[in-house]
Amino acid sequence: MNKAFVKEQDSTEGRCPKCGSPGTVVFQETLQAHLPPEALANLTDSAFFCAQPRCPVVYFDLFDRIVDESAVKTPVYPKNPDAPLCACFGLTCDDVEQDIREGVVMRTRACVEQAKSPAAHCGTASPSGQSCTAEVQRYYMKRRSESG
Repeated sequence: MNKAFVKEQDSTEGRCPKCGSPGTVVFQETLQAHLPPEALANLTDSAFFCAQPRCPVVYFDLFDRIVDESAVKTPVYPKNPDAPLCACFGLTCDDVEQDIREGVVMRTRACVEQAKSPAAHCGTASPSGQSCTAEVQRYYMKRRSESG
């Protein structure tokens, strides 16, 4: 059949079924670290992390099955602003804001350096399975510009 007459499938691959945001691929080691067995059993091996702060979905798969915040073992940033920005080393939004108030980058810089070290275990500690470095730097720059 000529491809000109075949409708392309609408692709929603990797988009949160609740908010439509693109998801970040997560691997089984990440899911196993953050989900109890009953929640893990509801997702396929190909799952995604929804980083949209206002969306209650944390993980989803291509069959539109979701796991929301209430099913995750620990609080998740950015869903919960009290959760650590860096799950490996515990840097919080309050730590970053304290650096800004004090006019130093001590805590923030130390976390970014630690995140580059072998001690970082982002694949299991971070809910997204990714390094926190970009998120920490983004949060720092946003708060610093807001504080003038």
